[in-house]
Amino acid sequence: MLALLLVHATAYVCAPLLVRYLGRHAFWLLALPSAGTAVWALANAPGDEPLTRSISWIPSIQLDITLHMDQLSWIMTLIISIIGALVLAFCAGYFHDDEPDLERFAAHLTAFAGVMLGLVWSDNLLLLYMFWELTTVLSYLLVGHHNDREESRQAASQALVVTTFGGLAMLAGMVLLGLEAGTYSLAAILANPPEPSAVVGWAIVLILVGAVSKSALVPFHFWLPGAMAAPTPVSAYLHAAAMVKAGVYLVARFSPGFGDRPEWLVTVLVLGCATMLIGGYRALRQHDLKLLLAYGTVSQLGFLIILFGTSTQAAGLAGLTMLVSHAIFKAALFLTVGAVDHAAGTRDLRYLHGLGRRMPWLMVASTLAGASMAGVPPLLGFVGKEAAYASLLHGEQWWSPIVLTVAVTGSILTFAYTARFLYGTWGPGTETTEPTPLHANPVVLTAVPVTLGAASLLLAPISQYGEPLVQDWLHTLPPIDHAVHLGLWHGFNVVLLLSAVTLLAGYLLFHGRTAIEMWQRAVPHPAPAVVIYRAIMQGLDRISLEVTGLLFKGSLQQSLSLILLVFVAFPGTALLLALIDVSGRDTVGLRWYENPAQLGVAVLTAIAAVAAVTSLRRFRAVFLVGFTGYALALLFLLHGAPDLALTQVLVETVSLVVFVLVLRRFSGHFPDKLETKERVWRITLGVLAGAVVTGTAIIASLSRTAAPDSTNMPRSAVEFGGGYNIVNVILVDIRAWDTMGEISVVLVAATGVASLIYLQSTNMRRLRGNLAEERRSRRQTRIDPGTTDDVGWLPALNTLPPTRRSLMLEVVARLLFHPIMLWSLYLLLTGHNAPGGGFAGGLVAGLGLTIRYLAGGPAELRAAMPVMPGVLLGSGLFLSAGAGLASMLAGGDVLQSWTFDIPVPLIGDVHLVTSTFFDIGVYLVVVGLMLDILRSLGSALDYRINAASGRQIEGDYEPMGERR
Repeated sequence: MLALLLVHATAYVCAPLLVRYLGRHAFWLLALPSAGTAVWALANAPGDEPLTRSISWIPSIQLDITLHMDQLSWIMTLIISIIGALVLAFCAGYFHDDEPDLERFAAHLTAFAGVMLGLVWSDNLLLLYMFWELTTVLSYLLVGHHNDREESRQAASQALVVTTFGGLAMLAGMVLLGLEAGTYSLAAILANPPEPSAVVGWAIVLILVGAVSKSALVPFHFWLPGAMAAPTPVSAYLHAAAMVKAGVYLVARFSPGFGDRPEWLVTVLVLGCATMLIGGYRALRQHDLKLLLAYGTVSQLGFLIILFGTSTQAAGLAGLTMLVSHAIFKAALFLTVGAVDHAAGTRDLRYLHGLGRRMPWLMVASTLAGASMAGVPPLLGFVGKEAAYASLLHGEQWWSPIVLTVAVTGSILTFAYTARFLYGTWGPGTETTEPTPLHANPVVLTAVPVTLGAASLLLAPISQYGEPLVQDWLHTLPPIDHAVHLGLWHGFNVVLLLSAVTLLAGYLLFHGRTAIEMWQRAVPHPAPAVVIYRAIMQGLDRISLEVTGLLFKGSLQQSLSLILLVFVAFPGTALLLALIDVSGRDTVGLRWYENPAQLGVAVLTAIAAVAAVTSLRRFRAVFLVGFTGYALALLFLLHGAPDLALTQVLVETVSLVVFVLVLRRFSGHFPDKLETKERVWRITLGVLAGAVVTGTAIIASLSRTAAPDSTNMPRSAVEFGGGYNIVNVILVDIRAWDTMGEISVVLVAATGVASLIYLQSTNMRRLRGNLAEERRSRRQTRIDPGTTDDVGWLPALNTLPPTRRSLMLEVVARLLFHPIMLWSLYLLLTGHNAPGGGFAGGLVAGLGLTIRYLAGGPAELRAAMPVMPGVLLGSGLFLSAGAGLASMLAGGDVLQSWTFDIPVPLIGDVHLVTSTFFDIGVYLVVVGLMLDILRSLGSALDYRINAASGRQIEGDYEPMGERR
C-alpha cells in the first residue's frame, strides 16, 4: 500500500513533464498507477485479517502512518482505482493537446487518485484528516481548472469553504474522540468504543458534520451542483465516484462503533432523508444535463447515508451494493454528458433531440447506466434498491417505516428524472443543433461509458457471489431477524411490489412532466441554500471590513499598540494568576545575575533603551537599538554561550545594515513631538509589555518540575549528532524539521522583500539583463584579458563617479572581503564542533557582500555574486531537503545523520557528518537572503533615488547595452 501511494506521488510529479512531451496521450501512462492498484486489490482481497502496514512518524502526538485495508476499504479501493483508471483514459480522448493548463490538470487528477487511496487506507484519525484535507485542496484546484471563468472560480471557492469548514469540525471531533479513547487508531476505537458521554456525543456530531459537508447533504448540498463548472472528467470522478463518497465512507466506517447512539441516528437519518427528497425534487426542475445529474447525485448520497447510518447488517449490504452501482452508473452518465456536450455544443435538454441516431453506442451505454440508476431490472442498481427496501422493510426500529417511505418516494423521483434525462438526450425529435464529430478520440469517448454501462448489466446476475467478500465487515454490524441477500429474483413479495410501485409511479411522474414543471414554477420556492451561503459570506466580509476599519486604519503606531495591548491583557492576566500560585514557593533557585559584569551590561542596556525611545533622530535611535542587541550578545557570552553570542552579533549587524539601507528614503528626524498624553500611553504600554515578558521568564524559571534537557545534551549531542557544538547539533540533527521550516520561511520572506521592490516586471528584467552582461564580461575577460582596463579585487570601482567613492571603504573591502569569505566557510565547516554553523557562516558571507556593495555600488555587488538570489535560495532549500530524502534512501529516518571517519594521508582521520550537507543548504539560503536584501533594498533603491534626483550613475540598474 505504501508503495502504491509512492507510485501515485511519482506520477503526480512526472505528470506535467509527460503532458508537455506526449500531450493528451500522457493520460494513458497516468492511468497505469490506478490500473495497477485495481489489479493489486483484486489479487489481495482481505480475508479474516485486514492488510496493515504501520510506520512510526510523530509519536509525541500519536501520529503514525498506519495503513489498513479491510473489506470496506477494499470496496472503496476498487471504486477509486477502476473508475480512476477509466476516467484518466477518457481524458486522453476528451482533451485536445492545446487545452490550457493541461499539465497542471493532469497532475492534480493523478494526485487525487492517490490521496483518495490514502484516505480510505488510513487507520490513524490524524492521518485520515490530512488526506481528507488534501482531497479538499485538490478538488478546489480541479473545479477551478478554467480559472479564467468567473463561474469556475466561484464554484471552486464555494466548495473549498464548505468542505474546509466541515473538515475543521471533523478534526475537532476526531481530537475529542481520540483523547477520550486514549488512542487515534480507528481499529482500536471501533473495537472498544468509549463509554457514552457529553464529550463523545459532541465528537460524533462534529465528525458527522465533516461527513455530511463532504458528501453534500442538506444544508451543505448546494456546493455540489455548483461544482459542475469543472470539466466533465472531474465531475465523473470526484463528484460522483470518489470524493463525495468520502463522507459516505466515514459514516460506514464509524457505524459499527457508534451506530446505536441517539446523536448518530438523529443526525444521519434526518439529514439523509431530507437530502434524498430535496435532491430528487430539484433534479426534476433542471434542464442542464450536468445539473440534473448533480442533484440526482445529491439525492442518492442521502440514500447511501441512510443505509450506512441505519447500522444493520442488511442495510450495510444494501449500502455497499448501492455504493458500487452508484459509482458505475453515475460515472458512465457524466462521461456521456461530456461526449454529448462536445458533439452537440449544448447540455440543455430543450435543445437535445434525436442524437441517438448519431451516437448509438453512447445511447445504449447511458440507457443501461440510467436504468441502473432508476432501479430497473436486470441492472445492478435494481439489486441494490431491492436490498435497501428489504433492509428497511424488516427493520426493528420505530422509525423504519418512515425511512422506508422516504426511500420509496426518493426512488420514484429518481426514476422520473432518469427518464427525463434519457428521453431528452436520445428521444425522438428534430435536431436543433448539428452534431459535430466527437472530440480528440471518439473511440475512447465511446468505449469508456460503454464499459461502465456493460458493468451495470453484467454484475447484476453475479451479485450474490460478492456477499462472502464483505461478510467479515458486515458482521461488525448488528443483525436483524430477516436475512437480506443480493440477487435479481427473490420471488413475489412485498419488496417486489414496492419496486413495481416505484417504477409505475416514476413513469407516471415522467409522463406528466409538463404539468409538474408548470406546478413547480408556480409553487413558491424557499430561499435556496446557496443564497443563504452567499448572505453569510457577505456578512462575514462586511464584519471583517468593519473590524479592520475600526482597528487598523493604516497607522503603524495604532497596530502595534493593539498588538501589545492584547499581549498585556491576556498573557498578563495569566501571569498574575501564576504569580499568585507561586507566591508562597521557595525562590532560592532564582538568581538575578551570575556575576557583576552581567549587572553592569544590563544597566547599560537599559540606559541605551531609554535613550533610543527619547531620541529625535532616526539613525541615532537605530544605533542605540543596535547597542541593546550587542549588549544582549555580551550577556550570552558572559553566560557561557559563545555560539549564541556570535549569532546575535551577526544578526544585529545585518539588522543595522537593513535599517540603514531603508532609512535612506526617510527624513533624518522623527515627526513632530508627540502630545504628553500619547507619550504617557506609549511609555505605559511599553513598560507593561516589558513587565509581562520579564515576569513570564521568572515564572518559567520557578515552575520547572523536571531536570532540564541541557543536562544530557553534551553526551547526546555526540552520540546522536556526532558533534560537540550542542547548539548546531540541535539545529541540524535533533530539531532539523524546525530548521527546515525556518529556512522555508526565510525563502518566503526573501520573496516578499523582492516583490515589494520589484513591483514592475521591467525592473526584474533589468536585473537579469545586468547579471547576464556581467557573466558575459567575465567570460570575455578569461578569453582575452586585454579587453578590460583594470580587473582587480574590486573590478567595478570605475563605474562610480569620484564623488561617490570612499577610499576607506575600498581599502577595507580589498583587505577584508576574502578573509571574511574564508571565515564564513570556516564557520560553516567547523560549526558541528565549534561556534558557527551554516546560519552564522551565511550571515558572515552576506556581510562580506555588504562590504563589496558599500565600496563599489550595485555593479560591484554584481561582480562579487553574478547570480540571482533565487538560485541560491532554491538550491539551499533543495540541498537541505535532499539531505533528508537521502537518509531515507539509505534506510534511515528522514533527516537522520550518518557519521564517517575517513582516513586521509598526512592529515589523519577526517570526521564527516552527513548533516553538514544540510548545513550547507542553510548557508546558501542565508547568503541568498542577504543577496536579495542588498539587491532589493540596496541596488534597486539606489536606482530609484538616482532616477528621482535626475542623476544617472554607471552601474545602476539600466541595461548595460544601453549605456554603451
